[in-house]
Amino acid sequence: VLCAESQAYFSTRPLGSQLGAWASAQSTELRSREELEARVEEARARFAGMDVIPVPEHWGGYLLEPDRMEFWLGRQDRLHDRWEHSRGADGAWTKRRLAP
Repeated sequence: VLCAESQAYFSTRPLGSQLGAWASAQSTELRSREELEARVEEARARFAGMDVIPVPEHWGGYLLEPDRMEFWLGRQDRLHDRWEHSRGADGAWTKRRLAP
């Protein structure tokens, strides 16, 4: 079952991306580029004149709301750069440098 958040996000995507989502079952085999382009044209005709293109059943994702993230940039001699970003109770983010 698709949620309202998925439809809201899908609707922000460019028209070509929305049609592409209908035309392409990602990672399935295609016989040719022409097959993909034909599917896009079929989707364009199917949704012509519609203000809102519905989210395909096979389309989706995850909404992540992290409270901590760490970024690491490798450098020579193990002297890497590391940063931690943490969200406080007030929703504000803080950044700290961590030892490698």
